[in-house]
Amino acid sequence: MAVGLRGIPGVQGGIETHVAELYPRLAALGAEVTVLGRRPFRPTAAPASWRGVALHWLWSPRGAGWEAAVHTLLGVCYAAVRRPDVLHVHAIGPAIAVPLARLAGLRIVFTHHGQDYQREKWGPGARWILKLGERWGMEASHARIAISSSLRDLLQAQFGREVAFIPNGMAPMARSSDASLLRQYGLSPQRYIVQVSRIVPEKRQLDLIAAFASAAPQGWHLVLIGGAQEGGAYARRVQQAAAAQPAVVCTGVLAAAAVNQLLSHAGLFVLPSSHEGLPIALLEAVRLGVPSLASDIPGNREIGLDPSAYFPVGDIAALSAAIRMLSLSPAARAQALAPYARICARYDWDQIAAATLALMRAAV
Repeated sequence: MAVGLRGIPGVQGGIETHVAELYPRLAALGAEVTVLGRRPFRPTAAPASWRGVALHWLWSPRGAGWEAAVHTLLGVCYAAVRRPDVLHVHAIGPAIAVPLARLAGLRIVFTHHGQDYQREKWGPGARWILKLGERWGMEASHARIAISSSLRDLLQAQFGREVAFIPNGMAPMARSSDASLLRQYGLSPQRYIVQVSRIVPEKRQLDLIAAFASAAPQGWHLVLIGGAQEGGAYARRVQQAAAAQPAVVCTGVLAAAAVNQLLSHAGLFVLPSSHEGLPIALLEAVRLGVPSLASDIPGNREIGLDPSAYFPVGDIAALSAAIRMLSLSPAARAQALAPYARICARYDWDQIAAATLALMRAAV
């Protein structure tokens, strides 16, 4: 049984994408899997099960401050009644409920997706709670997973507990031949930049808009794919900055097939984040063979892009120069693509699912 995510399928978020790839594979390997989703995020006409995974939706508030904590506490109470072999808790915020799950006699596997207290949106109180959740998840779980090796090493040094490194993976993806969305948004193949992420401060869309405006690649567009929390001040600033640049397109949340289409025809993918665990969006861009740039944070560096593909977080001038180079130079684009075959071989979801199931069985 899984808790700590908004739900699946078709719900925006890195953890949600991770779960949508992992759990159907666990089900195919013989596991009985139930995902506890948050009712405000339940897709219209959501099925009772999806690809062999049972879906159960529990009430939660709709708000960044309490949504995850309240839903996870309700999820632990539900699990205490249903008695799953393993309760799989995702992320450090929901891990605040791990001690309660232990008191209820549940076996817990905790996946640490990243140090969320580093996200720019959180104030001191929220950061303290997230750090407490991280500590309780690390110390009270029966088994622990980190999605990057750098995160595993940091956690083992900090908490003195064994942590398994089981990364995010790359889903099997084929490039889309459909170009209908390009016509809809006024785009030309290979002549636009894409970022796929939620519109939140740590994804630094404002940096990308500024760098794109400075680079001014002739005939290119910038496409920002992803949604934002309603009424957020940062999202309003992004919308205002985008509206001031005629070549910037904001699509909002798109279905997976639409994201695949826009990625397939993109000339460049950029991820300027200040915080990532192991970014699935970047892995998907690599899988589809899109030249990519990323900020030089550990989660991005672990993927292993060409060294020239990384730029310092917040360095708009460096990002602008990199955009200009890749938009003009076929040799630079070829250099960016050089490590992709090696990267694709490293992140296989089937192997990840087998390793996760083996760890869960050992934890029971």
